[in-house]
Amino acid sequence: MAKKKDILDKGAILQRDGERYALTPRIPCGLIEDFALLRRIADVAERFDAQAIKVTSSQRLAIIGVREEDIDAIWAALGTRPGYALGMCVRSVKACPGTRYCRMGLQDATGLGLRLEERFDSLPMPNKLKISVSGCPLDCAEAQVRDIGLVGGRRGFSLLLGGSVGARPRLGDEVARRLPPDEAEETVARVIERYRSLGKKRRIGRVIEQIGLEAFIAPLGLQRDG
Repeated sequence: MAKKKDILDKGAILQRDGERYALTPRIPCGLIEDFALLRRIADVAERFDAQAIKVTSSQRLAIIGVREEDIDAIWAALGTRPGYALGMCVRSVKACPGTRYCRMGLQDATGLGLRLEERFDSLPMPNKLKISVSGCPLDCAEAQVRDIGLVGGRRGFSLLLGGSVGARPRLGDEVARRLPPDEAEETVARVIERYRSLGKKRRIGRVIEQIGLEAFIAPLGLQRDG
């Protein structure tokens, strides 16, 4: 049997029965415009006798209940790389349809989310890091409870830091408003570099609680009013 790290490196998660695994193909921002991918996922799940396909909270399709000896063959058949659900890295970026598909959208959440995922996906971090982008204040992508959240308004994006769910839920702190998409992307890059530079093995929200919000954002040059 393969070692645990080898299995994790293949994007496989051991299931409740202790024998089978779940695989989550990378689906940036949960958007599938190449419908052949959906067919491949269904065909591969059936071919390798998977138990189920689950739509996850991270906007992915998890193929559940596959055998360890089939993992490599499944990835080869899918033609995609893993969307990692575990590990100390930037996880998948979650995004709502935004102006691309939603009548309520005020900003192109999908476009910005796709750029962020392409740029930062799986980047090693001191702890796990989740990013969400919502195209309007309804916040369908739940940006307020992500480590880095962007919420669209009529005049740009608001940036929130330190949100999380789990046993100690936390709403993100708003640290900037009215960011144009390109500036929002570069601000996220600076936040990620700031977090990495501190080297503290806690989620961003816990780091903010430890050192203080002002200390965390001081080097970022953010405009917090307006």
